[in-house]
Amino acid sequence: MKVREILVTSALPYANGHIHLGHLVEYIQTDIWVRAMKAQGHQVTYVCADDAHGTAIMLKAEANGVTPEAQIASVKASHEADFSKFLIDFDNYHSTHSEENKQFSELIYRRLNDAGHISTKDVEQLFDPEKQLFLADRFVKGTCPECDSPDQYGDNCEVCGTTYDATDLKDPHSTLSDATPVLKTSKHYFFDLPEFEQFLKDWTRSDSRLQTSVANKLQEWFDAGLASWDISRDAPYFGFQIPDTPSDKPDKYFYVWLDAPVGYMASFKNLCDKRVGTENALDFDRYWMQENEHKTEVYHFIGKDIVYFHALFWPAMLAGSEFRTPTGVFAHGFLMVNGEKMSKSRGTFIKAETYAEHLHPEYLRYYFASKLSDKVEDINLDLEDFMQKVNSDLVGKVVNIASRSAGFLVKKYDGMLSEVCVEPELLEDITKTGDEIAAAYENREFSRAMRLIMQCADKANEYIDGKKPWSLAKQEGTEQEVQDVCSVAINIFRQLMVYLAPVLPELTNNAKEFLNIDDLSFASRNEWLLGHKINKFKPLMQRIEEKDIIAMVEDSKASLTQAASLATSEDSTPVKQNQQPAPIETEQTDYIGIEDFAKVEMKVAHVLECNHVEGADKLLQFTLDVGEEKPRNVFSGIRKFYEPGQLLGKKVICVTNLAPRKMKFGVSEGMVLSTGNPKTGLTVVTLPDDCVVGDTLA
Repeated sequence: MKVREILVTSALPYANGHIHLGHLVEYIQTDIWVRAMKAQGHQVTYVCADDAHGTAIMLKAEANGVTPEAQIASVKASHEADFSKFLIDFDNYHSTHSEENKQFSELIYRRLNDAGHISTKDVEQLFDPEKQLFLADRFVKGTCPECDSPDQYGDNCEVCGTTYDATDLKDPHSTLSDATPVLKTSKHYFFDLPEFEQFLKDWTRSDSRLQTSVANKLQEWFDAGLASWDISRDAPYFGFQIPDTPSDKPDKYFYVWLDAPVGYMASFKNLCDKRVGTENALDFDRYWMQENEHKTEVYHFIGKDIVYFHALFWPAMLAGSEFRTPTGVFAHGFLMVNGEKMSKSRGTFIKAETYAEHLHPEYLRYYFASKLSDKVEDINLDLEDFMQKVNSDLVGKVVNIASRSAGFLVKKYDGMLSEVCVEPELLEDITKTGDEIAAAYENREFSRAMRLIMQCADKANEYIDGKKPWSLAKQEGTEQEVQDVCSVAINIFRQLMVYLAPVLPELTNNAKEFLNIDDLSFASRNEWLLGHKINKFKPLMQRIEEKDIIAMVEDSKASLTQAASLATSEDSTPVKQNQQPAPIETEQTDYIGIEDFAKVEMKVAHVLECNHVEGADKLLQFTLDVGEEKPRNVFSGIRKFYEPGQLLGKKVICVTNLAPRKMKFGVSEGMVLSTGNPKTGLTVVTLPDDCVVGDTLA
C-alpha cells in the first residue's frame, strides 16, 4: 500500500465567542476522517488556528477593557479546552495573529502585487466621527429608504426585504456610538479576481476537488460575473498592515478574509518548525510548493457558508502567488436541533462546555457520524432520537456484546479465548466488511460506515442469542462450547472497536485495556484473537438519561440569559450609565378603520420553491402559488431564522396587493406574513394543509 502524505485543516473559528454544537459538526467530521485515514496507515497531519483579526474583535476587546491580544489569547485557551473535551486531536493549533501568518500574508500579497494582480481605487463609505472608524453595514442602522421602517441595518430591510447600500438609509446612525455617520472617501486595495476566471472555472470542475453541488453553485457566481475583491481596511483595525504602501498615506490593513486562510499555511509552518530534527519532521515546501502538488495532498473541511472564499478567492490567491492549491475542499451543511434552527430561548443553542458538563462527548461524535455524508446537507440533532440511538446502538448493541460474553470467559476460563475460531465464515464476513467501512470513511460517508458497523453488531447479537451461552453454561459437558461461543463474540467486538475507533477514541482505548491489546488499526482486524487472554470487563459506556438532556437544555437557557444580561452585543449600541429604559406605551392611540383593513388583500399561498439569495445575507426567495395563472416571486428577510427546506411545501399567507417592488435580485410581488420581532426571531405564519390555495383571508 502506498502511504499518502496528507495535510488536513478545518475552518478557523473566530476568536470572539464560545464553541457551540453547530461548530462541532465540522471539527468532529474532520477529526473522524483524520483518525480513519491514520488508522489505514497514511501519514496525516491535522492543523487549525483561531481566526484572530477584524473590527469585531477590536471592539469586543474594547468593551471588555482589555487589549485585543489579551482578548484573543483568552478565547484561544477556551477554544482549545472545548476541542480537547470533544477529543479533537489537532497536531497543531495556532493563531492567525502570529509571525508566521504575517510573513506568509505579506509574501502572498507582494507576489500578487508584483504580478499586477493588485489595484487601488477610491471607495466612499460611512464613517463614525466619534469612534473614528469606517462602518461595516452591520454597524449602521436607520430608516428603510423603501418602506420607511425604522431600525434597519445598512444592507437590507427586514420588514420589506429591500436590499440597498448603507448610504441609502434615511436618518442613519452608528450602532457603536449612536453618532450620525458621515460620508468619507478612502483608497482601498483590490485583488483582481476576474483575471483568474478561466483558471477557476477549470479548477472547480477538475479532479473532484469540490462536491458537485458546490461546483454547480459556483457556476452561478461565474454566470453573474466575478468582481475584484476589496482586501484592505482602514485604521483603526486589529490585523496586519499591508506592506509597501505610500509612507505619506494612512495605514492600510489586510481584510480578515485575506489572512484567515493563510492561517492554514502558518499553523503548518509553526508545526514544521517545532518538529525540526525529530523523527516525525515535516517539510513545509513538500506540501505547499507548486511542484509538489501531486506528491502530497491538502484538504480543507468547511461550512457551506464560506465556500465562496475557499473555492474562489483562496485558490486564486495561491495560484497567483505561486503556491499549490488544495487537493479538495469539502463543504458540510448546518446543524438543526429538533428540526429547527438553534434557539437561545428554547435552550437548543448549546455551547460545547455546557454539553460536556452533562453528557459524554462521544455520544455526540457517534450521533453526528450517523448523520454525516459526503453531501452538503444540513443535519438534525433530534434530542429524543439522539438518546434512543446512542442507547440502542452503542450500549444495547456494541458494548452489550462484550458485557454478555466476558463474564463467562473470566469466571470459567481465566479470561482465555479459544485456540480455534468455530465460526470462521461469520468472522471472515465481518472482517471483509472492513473494506467497505474503510472506503466509506475515506469518502466521508460516515452514516454509511455506521450502518455497516451496526449490521455487524446485529450479526454478533443474533449469534449470541441463537447460541444462548447462559443456557449452555448450566448444562453438563458444554464447557468448550461456551468458551467457543463467547470467544467468537469477543472477536467480533474487537472488530467493531477497530471500525469505531475513529469515532469513539476514548471508548476504544478503554476497550484495548479490556481486550489486552495495543493495536486497533484497520490492518489489525485481519489477525483474530485466538488463545488470547482478556482482562476483567468494566462498564465501557453508560446509557443517556433523559434528565441529563433536560438539564443541559435548561442550563443552556440559563447561561445564555445570564450572558445576555451581562454583555452587550457587538452590533448594538452600548447602554450608557444611568440611562433609563424607554417607557412602554400602554394606551393604543393609532387605530385604523375597517375600510383601511379591507384594503389589504391576503391569500392562501402554497410554497412551490424556497431558496437562498446569493449575495443577500438576510433574504429568502419564494415561488408562491396564490391561485393565479402564474406563480409569484416574493423576497422575505427571514433567512437568519429559516433554512429553505423548512418552508418548502407549506401553506403561508401572502399579501398580494402590494405594489411590485424592484430589488437588486429581482421583483418582489407580495409579502409573506410572519410574527415576532426581526431582532429576536420571526416565525412564518403557516396554515393547515386543507386551506385552499388562492382563498382570501378575511
